[in-house]
Amino acid sequence: MDKKKVKDYMTYDVVTVNAHGTVRDVIETIKKTHHDGFPVVENSKEVVGYISARDLLFAHPSTPIEQMMSRHLIVADPDMSVNDAARVIFRSGIQKLPVVNDKNELIGIMSNADVIRSQIEHVSPEKVFKFIETLKKLYGVEPALRRGSVPINDLLPTQSKIYEDELEGRMYEIKKGLAEPLIVVRRPGRWILVDGHHRAIAAKRLGIKNLDAYIIEVRENIELGMERTARTLNLKTLDDIKVLDYARHPLVALTHRLVRHG
Repeated sequence: MDKKKVKDYMTYDVVTVNAHGTVRDVIETIKKTHHDGFPVVENSKEVVGYISARDLLFAHPSTPIEQMMSRHLIVADPDMSVNDAARVIFRSGIQKLPVVNDKNELIGIMSNADVIRSQIEHVSPEKVFKFIETLKKLYGVEPALRRGSVPINDLLPTQSKIYEDELEGRMYEIKKGLAEPLIVVRRPGRWILVDGHHRAIAAKRLGIKNLDAYIIEVRENIELGMERTARTLNLKTLDDIKVLDYARHPLVALTHRLVRHG
């Protein structure tokens, strides 16, 4: 994760308000954008503060922004690692971290949503080795592990659906050279995709033929349980995977239910 930088995940198109404006200007910007806070800039780019919706409570619309904004700024450098930015965001309790250059000019913003997007589908060596241990226990085999390139179109999927929002994030990472390796089992006559279905579909959409992977070699010609699962789900190629709209993601549905009942 340390190779992932703030500049690779931050939002470049940032909505700002001018330091010489009024609370009325901020209210109008909130109505137009539905954002709840904005960096305050002077001379077009220099960041001098931050103002959020809660700063406007009980303020008269004609009150100058300079009187209401927070001047205690926490900012990020574009070359800061995403992990470090995440620590700052979650320990400070802020939701958006302005990203500035060495002249204190605004070049982007890093939100908690950007941090979460950067972490989705993170592959760790521990995850790979745990899967190898599972294969050993279930099938009595001694798999070998290597790192290499795998043919996307030959992969047998073991997951029947993915989500469009995550797919967009994986495409972005591939373009930036930040994608994590897939986890693939190679046994006689078959490539089985264990982990990284979003990445594989993203690569296919981008016209990429091969992708980096942790390849777990199983020399024995045995059918694995995940292959039987794929057959039950009628999965033969990546084209058989359903791409679901973000609104149908179960986590989003749960959140909406919690909000309504709250």
